[in-house]
Amino acid sequence: MYQMLTLFSKKPLVTLTFFTIILLFAVISLSPSSPFSQIPVYSAIGESDIWSAKRILEWRPCKWWLQGHLTALPVESNGYIRVDCYGGLNQMRRDLCDGIGIARLLNATLVLPKFEVAAYWNESSGFTDVFDVDYFIQKLKGFIQVVKELPAEIASKEPVRVDCSKRKGQFDYVETVLPSLLKHRYISITPAMSQRRDRFPVYAKAALCQGCYSAVRLTKPLETKSSELLEALPKPFLSLHLRFEPDMVAYSQCEYNGLSPESMAAIEAARGGDRKPFTGDTARVWRNRGKCPLTPKETALILQSLSIPTNTNIYLAAGDGVMELEGLTSVYTNVVTKSNVLSGEELKEMHGNTKAALDYYVSINSDAYVATYFGNMDKMVAAMRAYKGLYKTVFLNRKAFAEFSLKGMKGEELMEAMRKSQTDDFVMGKGSALPDCFCDFKL
Repeated sequence: MYQMLTLFSKKPLVTLTFFTIILLFAVISLSPSSPFSQIPVYSAIGESDIWSAKRILEWRPCKWWLQGHLTALPVESNGYIRVDCYGGLNQMRRDLCDGIGIARLLNATLVLPKFEVAAYWNESSGFTDVFDVDYFIQKLKGFIQVVKELPAEIASKEPVRVDCSKRKGQFDYVETVLPSLLKHRYISITPAMSQRRDRFPVYAKAALCQGCYSAVRLTKPLETKSSELLEALPKPFLSLHLRFEPDMVAYSQCEYNGLSPESMAAIEAARGGDRKPFTGDTARVWRNRGKCPLTPKETALILQSLSIPTNTNIYLAAGDGVMELEGLTSVYTNVVTKSNVLSGEELKEMHGNTKAALDYYVSINSDAYVATYFGNMDKMVAAMRAYKGLYKTVFLNRKAFAEFSLKGMKGEELMEAMRKSQTDDFVMGKGSALPDCFCDFKL
């Protein structure tokens, strides 16, 4: 080393040549086209997290509905339709979206929807308590006619109920619902559980897409409160929708080992008489199909397999009833909830829908979103994040986890198998469950 320094001090030309070569090598190695640049930066420090995987395609809103409603509204309406919405906030929103498309299909005028009142969810808030009505009407102008109030001759009557909710398969609204609409002029519907939107004419699908993704926003007070919650959260953060509540587990009819006595008692109380857990081969088949909610401990293991750091800021988009939460928080220590950020009085004044609206708003604006289930909120959040161009969204693969676990995989072997499965899903955009409003965009 001493001899090299002496050489550099005596021969400046040698020194200049040496450092020029070093500089050129650095420039070449950092160039995007350089073969050196293809070596992963994380190769020396371990696996990178899932967000670094290069995607093959993305879901983006289809241009055909973003560019307009395509077909002018008929001069005269066939009557009035009210959409009756049941379930949680995002299930009701799904029904509303479908109802908009159905009303346009039947050339009906849409009445503001009716949201279910459910005492067991502490729920009494309606559509106008959660969503901006004037904005909804204005954004749907040209796609479908929406009214706040009915004409006097109809307003005094209750709508004729046309129950579509249990219909499946070849159900046709024109054949089945239109005659009732023409006869009574004012009907209420709950859309069929199994929708075939591909059979809608383009103008009806355009109304559905516009209504679902462009016309529905929170009321100003609720959006302000949601924005305050978002601003108060440590950044960057991941929003985690964790579904391990007693009623969810009871509904799944899955059996779990190693839960606390308190959790077992809560699940048993939620089961009732008709939700006994499956046993034997039926239980194995059911779990292998991915029908069992992930526990917080299983969720933590999969997050680790995706190399998501254990000091990641996580917002828990869930109610207060999540069981076995220490299985997650003992590994991921920076977990916060609404209750941690908002005062007790603020939460006490809110109902089920408005609380769910907070989680929805935070989740569509989070740096990353991870869903442990495949429910209505997960699908709606994934769609809205795609609509906004946010693609750090992952659905944890319960089916793959069950299959690998039943094969006896544990520890590093299980984590490596989950990493590959989840990465394959992520790069291909699988699990988004987006309706016809979105199209594949190859990258």
